[in-house]
Amino acid sequence: MIPGAVSRSVAFIGLWLVLSGVEPADLPAGVLAVVAATWTSLRLLPPGNARFSPAAVARLALRFLREAVIAGADVAWRALDPRLPLRPGFVACPVRFPPGPARNAFCVLTSLLPGTLPTGSDENGALLIHCLDVRQPVVAHLATEERLFARALGGGRDDG
Repeated sequence: MIPGAVSRSVAFIGLWLVLSGVEPADLPAGVLAVVAATWTSLRLLPPGNARFSPAAVARLALRFLREAVIAGADVAWRALDPRLPLRPGFVACPVRFPPGPARNAFCVLTSLLPGTLPTGSDENGALLIHCLDVRQPVVAHLATEERLFARALGGGRDDG
């Protein structure tokens, strides 16, 4: 627990310095904020065995940016071209993440991609995703995103 607390404290100190600069008068507030943020962080997300993979995080970030641009253009195209009918609806997307922080983070990631919005879970535990066109390969696309996200979190193999 100590290494996790130290690494998180260092990260919060860095964040504090970026946001507020180095002012001696701000030091007491900064120390208090770092202690509170570290304590809260450890309570909400206790240290685990998962190790982030910087290379996998970079691959995920690059893919996310590319997919966000492509999906954003597709959404705009569909909104502006009446010949492209929308078939909005829900699809059930099975995920390997159990309910908890990793699944919640994956839902946040997928909600940032234009055209998809996680809305909850079905009775089997699959994510219910609202999408603009149910004929699109949404489930296959999100399975790829899940695999890359799991790899970025340090779990599983990245098969491509």
